[in-house]
Amino acid sequence: MSYDLISIKELADGVNQWCFDHGVIPANGQAGEKITERNIRFYRTRGLLDAPGSETGEHKRGFSAKHIAQLRAIRLLQARSVPLEGIRAALENRSLTELQGLENAELRRLNDAGVALAVGSAHETWQITAVGGEFLVVSRRGRSISDDQRRQIAAVLGIRAEG
Repeated sequence: MSYDLISIKELADGVNQWCFDHGVIPANGQAGEKITERNIRFYRTRGLLDAPGSETGEHKRGFSAKHIAQLRAIRLLQARSVPLEGIRAALENRSLTELQGLENAELRRLNDAGVALAVGSAHETWQITAVGGEFLVVSRRGRSISDDQRRQIAAVLGIRAEG
């Protein structure tokens, strides 16, 4: 079986882009806005991420599709404020297929349930609320919107908002 392995930098950059594209942001400042190579090494030491090259059974070092899925799942669970021990337990011994299922379930939960995420900065406290599977509503002053307001926004956009 052939595996395309990527570098730690490519892993971080690719998952950061995926998070940006999907509006996945760690909830309460428990993690940095972007994943760094240092974060990846930390997740590896905490048992959240498999060793590089573990998929190949060879002596090649690098990261595979499973590592990408593990890191995406970490970010999705951080978006719900799941602590690292809970994340480790959720990812433990999962296959690539199981991780992809977890990713899909968490994305649905984030997009369809209107999960609100808080992002803090030195000057602003952002409140981000998903509306359907495509749109986010952002308050730069930390204000949240009600489920009724979210449904009204979804109606204006011509989409369905769950919840």
